[in-house]
Amino acid sequence: MATTNSEPGRYGQYCPLALAAQLLCERWTLLVVSRLLDGCRSFNEIHRGLPRTSPSLLTKRLRELEHAGLLKRYRPSGNKHYRYKPTPAALELNPIVDGLAAWGQRWGRDMVLDDLDPAFLAWSMSYRLDASRMPAGRTVIGFEFSGAPAELSGFWLVHEGGDTQMCLKDPGLEPDLVVQSDLRRFVEAWRGIRSLHDEIADGKLQVFGPRQLAHAFPDWLQLSAFAGERQRPGREHHLQGESD
Repeated sequence: MATTNSEPGRYGQYCPLALAAQLLCERWTLLVVSRLLDGCRSFNEIHRGLPRTSPSLLTKRLRELEHAGLLKRYRPSGNKHYRYKPTPAALELNPIVDGLAAWGQRWGRDMVLDDLDPAFLAWSMSYRLDASRMPAGRTVIGFEFSGAPAELSGFWLVHEGGDTQMCLKDPGLEPDLVVQSDLRRFVEAWRGIRSLHDEIADGKLQVFGPRQLAHAFPDWLQLSAFAGERQRPGREHHLQGESD
């Protein structure tokens, strides 16, 4: 019986799942789709949500998704930079991507040190401040982490008028609050593995600034969208509700 050799990256099957996996299971591809679904529209916005990708690889993935019909690239009038928007085919992936993320929260492996990317944490948090609970005017929150890479041991979130900007370099603005914590403990609280309120009450996560603002801080932060999902068995499962 004659056989054919599939091209690299192809499964050589007409199975619809194989055809989908061939496109979406390339490294970073599904995460690029996720950033588009999150509302990122410029190259820089997408790259900030995927800080460990190289610009050249991200360009390649965007071109592949455009060729596959999952995004449309366009250049607004008077703008020299391209913008990207998901097509109906990409929008159909929204519940699938959310479902995979929820599955990962429940059953994915425990985090290791290399997973604790402060740049990605900053980007994630910039989308999860509850503007309705924030004070009027500008609020600057500085984050200082132990256990983080020396080149990125902190960041700033600047909220004003319902918009939050992440700053990996000092924006030159006096912080209204400064949050200090071990990076892993903070990420575990952000993901709902630990209780943010308990971490603050026990002094493991410290918030410095005016008492009223410091008291309100936990209510500003909505945590990860998947913080409420049940954790898998393992170290992180046993940390839920604990402040060791």
